[in-house]
Amino acid sequence: MIDWNVASSTARRLMKPGPDLSAAEVEDVVAELREASAIAEGPVREFTGLVPAYPTPVLVVDRPRWADANLAAFQVLMTPFNEKLAAEGKLPTGIPKAVGGRVTGAELGAIVAFLGGKVLGQFDPFAEGGHGPGRLLLVAPNIVHVERELNVDPADFRRWVCLHEETHRAQFTAVPWMRGHMLSQVDQLMDVTDVGGGAVTEMLSDALPELVRIVRGDSDKSLSDLFQNEQQREVVDRLTGLMSLLEGHADVVMDDIGPEIVPSVAEIRRKFTKRRASGSTLSKVFRRLLGYEAKMRQYSEGATFVRAVTDQVGKDGFDAVWAAPEHLPTRAEIVDPKSWVARVHG
Repeated sequence: MIDWNVASSTARRLMKPGPDLSAAEVEDVVAELREASAIAEGPVREFTGLVPAYPTPVLVVDRPRWADANLAAFQVLMTPFNEKLAAEGKLPTGIPKAVGGRVTGAELGAIVAFLGGKVLGQFDPFAEGGHGPGRLLLVAPNIVHVERELNVDPADFRRWVCLHEETHRAQFTAVPWMRGHMLSQVDQLMDVTDVGGGAVTEMLSDALPELVRIVRGDSDKSLSDLFQNEQQREVVDRLTGLMSLLEGHADVVMDDIGPEIVPSVAEIRRKFTKRRASGSTLSKVFRRLLGYEAKMRQYSEGATFVRAVTDQVGKDGFDAVWAAPEHLPTRAEIVDPKSWVARVHG
């Protein structure tokens, strides 16, 4: 289905170069990011109560290496879909396989190239490590680019970013079912995906009017919203609720712990929030198509959920979200925290 070599080469070819840094500056940035991650680990653990069950590596990477890491993760996520196609005898062969794989590989590579210039860091739960799955990636050129663009203190900004990413590392390594649950949701999404020959044509026909509205900015949907049946939407809603929780929780942690180890946290948050809303017209269109705007809403809506639940039932009451998959908020509950409290706490 996807030529992964084409995806990698396309991403590397289209990816813009990072900031101009000397070898000595690169070495300093890498060392400081590693130190910032280590500094953030303890306060995150103490604030959240999430104690990792095993150590995971911290990798400071450039844009191409981030792209390769994410393409490897995509391969893991695509496995159930490929298995379904194979079981139904629908995997392409011969020329269709070669041509189609290159086309989809180029498309995926272009998307990864776009995102590769924006992501500051991420916890990759799908990579297998020596002690257990997962690794923390810090994208050095993107962090340097943003701290310069915002004109903020570099040391403070790097610690601030690491607070967010260390929270994600704790979420996945301290909650034993989190990774498996996310993979199970992806499996379910593949199970309810119609791979019949007429399905794609029908979806394209129905989606065209909404696609025009997305490009014009008159719709808050993304491309993925247009190609979902009702069963898929149910799974996507669960995944959206989960991702909103994880991102919002990390944002709350970085801002609440921030004053302890990031003196200029208020300035950084103010400038960073303003930056999230900016961008060129073309960039905004592309972000809407990819669902990037919806991703940005996950941060604010998730943070509002975390604070509202904590205000209502306290930190111990909020921590019920980590008890079992059934306690995770749905997409609807993220924007209606009282309904989650009523369901989980009665």
